[in-house]
Amino acid sequence: MPLPELSPEIAHFYSDVIDEGTRLSSSADGRLEMLRTQELLRRFLPVSPARVLDVGGGTGVHARWLVEDGYHVDLVDPIARHIEQAREVCSASLGDARSLAAPDASYDAVHLLGPLYHLPDHADRSQALAEAVRVVRPGGVVAAAAINRYSALFEHTALAHLHTERLQGAISKILDSAVHDGRGGFTIAYFHRAEELAVELRDAGLVDVEVFGIEGPAWSQLKAVEHHPGTSALSESLFQSVLTAARLAEPYPELLAASSHLLAIGRSRA
Repeated sequence: MPLPELSPEIAHFYSDVIDEGTRLSSSADGRLEMLRTQELLRRFLPVSPARVLDVGGGTGVHARWLVEDGYHVDLVDPIARHIEQAREVCSASLGDARSLAAPDASYDAVHLLGPLYHLPDHADRSQALAEAVRVVRPGGVVAAAAINRYSALFEHTALAHLHTERLQGAISKILDSAVHDGRGGFTIAYFHRAEELAVELRDAGLVDVEVFGIEGPAWSQLKAVEHHPGTSALSESLFQSVLTAARLAEPYPELLAASSHLLAIGRSRA
């Protein structure tokens, strides 16, 4: 069966523009995203050794620590460059979240830590989630990441860009439509609200769905300090304070709107 078509803008962005392998280690908010994703997933993953399918797993950044934790990881990604790098970490093959080759109920956990925010059409996101539910065992864990609808507002305020007419127009369009058109710095993307992400997982048949703010409500302070010349150097105490804020914010759903990324976790019906 042929794979669904990948947007050429997305293929170009990840093949020729950005090195996805360094994104979570080259900035303070990237390191925060990595650390929080790890601690949230470890809270819900079955005990190792268990089988994890990392869908849209990129270069294997998350697969690496999962393997180190004792999990058997298979990775699927639509970008050939990513697969070459990921094969240094785990079993990796070209594939698309909307049409997985894995058999039914063949994994203990399925992670979609990238696909949903590059599928602007609701039908495509629903298909990706349906495929995750199909290949996870009864009672297994499905985790899906999303970009928060309001993240660009916080980011470009921290970068001191938002006062420009061009950025005001671009961010207003994202806030209004939830879609980034792929022009200027990032590729085609969909931006979720927390409650919308939860509904998409429940509609796919998952139960016990919870949504977390990965970076929490104070992540943009890291970006502001790191990107403005003349400000004081980013301190470990600031990083730890922002991390603590993310943890303390978890019981308060009204704070989800301030996080850069969201992580929804649910279980397949037993």
